[in-house]
Amino acid sequence: MITVSLTVNGEKVSREVEDGTFLAFYLREALGLTGTHVGCDTTQCGCCVVLMNGMSVKSCTVLAAQAEGASVTTIEGLAKDGKLHPLKRAFHECHALQCGFCTPGMIMAGVDLIDTYPGALTAEVVRHEMEGNLCRCTGYHNIVKAILKAAAEIRPASVRDVAE
Repeated sequence: MITVSLTVNGEKVSREVEDGTFLAFYLREALGLTGTHVGCDTTQCGCCVVLMNGMSVKSCTVLAAQAEGASVTTIEGLAKDGKLHPLKRAFHECHALQCGFCTPGMIMAGVDLIDTYPGALTAEVVRHEMEGNLCRCTGYHNIVKAILKAAAEIRPASVRDVAE
């Protein structure tokens, strides 16, 4: 057993876990934050994406011990003052989800993309940058549309086109 201490959604936390515990299971089981989903355990699907120190990571293959001292933001941590994050709102407005299993990872990866992509966002760029996140239901069109819609709100000058 090891003790892992980090900041999750702005709150300092510390829990004792088995040595080989992955961050996804630390979040889900030790902290009860079940918005982070686990789909594949092999970094292929992206359902488990969280932000660690401001960068998206697939938490199913990051050991909790590797996150020691880090700042982690989960899907639960995106709301501010009871208001939805612009990307969560855009997912709703653009009908960018069906079953919802991939949605937390898609949103977290999308937030990272909007926050860090250095150039202009286009539908082509979003499709390319999001290809590490899989969805079996939607066909991606509305996911791309939602990311571009939120990006236009968050950093308007960065969006070159909006998927119709």
